Amino acid sequence: MAAPIIKQEPTEEIDIEAKIIELCGQNPKGISDDVIKLAIPQSDIQQRVIAVNRLLSTNRLELLKSGTKILYRLKDPDSASQVKGADTEEKVVFQIIKDSQNKGIWTRDIRIKSNLKNIQVLNKILKNLESKKLIKAVKSVNASKKKVYMLYNLEPDQSVTGGPWYSASEFESEFVEILNAQAHKFLQQRVVDANKVYPEEPWTRLQASYASAEDVLKYITNLGISKVNLSVKDMESILDTLIFDGKAELSAKTTGMQGMAPGDSSVKIYRAVKPLSDTSGFVRTPCGVCPVISRCTVDGLISPKTCVYMKDWLEF
Repeated sequence: MAAPIIKQEPTEEIDIEAKIIELCGQNPKGISDDVIKLAIPQSDIQQRVIAVNRLLSTNRLELLKSGTKILYRLKDPDSASQVKGADTEEKVVFQIIKDSQNKGIWTRDIRIKSNLKNIQVLNKILKNLESKKLIKAVKSVNASKKKVYMLYNLEPDQSVTGGPWYSASEFESEFVEILNAQAHKFLQQRVVDANKVYPEEPWTRLQASYASAEDVLKYITNLGISKVNLSVKDMESILDTLIFDGKAELSAKTTGMQGMAPGDSSVKIYRAVKPLSDTSGFVRTPCGVCPVISRCTVDGLISPKTCVYMKDWLEF
């Protein structure tokens, strides 16, 4: 952490609370009691304690831990009353979970950051915060038997839930296969329509046979086969599996926005093609249709070693 900004005050009487607020504003990551003492040398420990406690009780400051040190930080006005009446340890745990945002944080990491040695005390705090609907536990696809904690009103990041391809931490292979087949069908129909409309214009026919991920998404949405809201990025993942399977090809077109040089802004477009050979062995494996293969590593949380679909496929 960078050295805090400290401004020495003259020995005349000053408003300690106002000075603490000023110090916290200059040091957004928080200040320790040592910083307050150094900045207001004319104050004694009792005056500082009274001032800090008043600021905490009025929710203008919040507590957090950095190693073994207690720090004071200006409180977010939107969460000023969220942990009103909680003790110091509960406030520290709440702040740690809040800082993890929508990716959440493991219990082990909360213990380390909060410096709480007793797991029973931590579990009690977590249950209390859950009962107040301030936080929630979410199962992670990276470790199905473990949970991460985040604020109650947050939507978990896709790296936690696995996105639309997972349900209750289980990979929906059948759902992916259906989307794959329907996306391919749409691209094939696009080629057929282009051949009918532009039989004598090869270049125009070629361009008309392409479709963007947004076009495919609109088709899938209109079919009503997905119970979850899919994004353009999700559809690009599905179309990528068609490319790997040799059933589609990828190109790009410029958006043609005024004032932009060619290539500055482009959109991915896809076209159905006839495979040059039978489906490759790779795409017959679970890896070939896995939308999270980019996060799969040999020794990572997502790995062929722990993949139940790879295990079932090998035993088949």
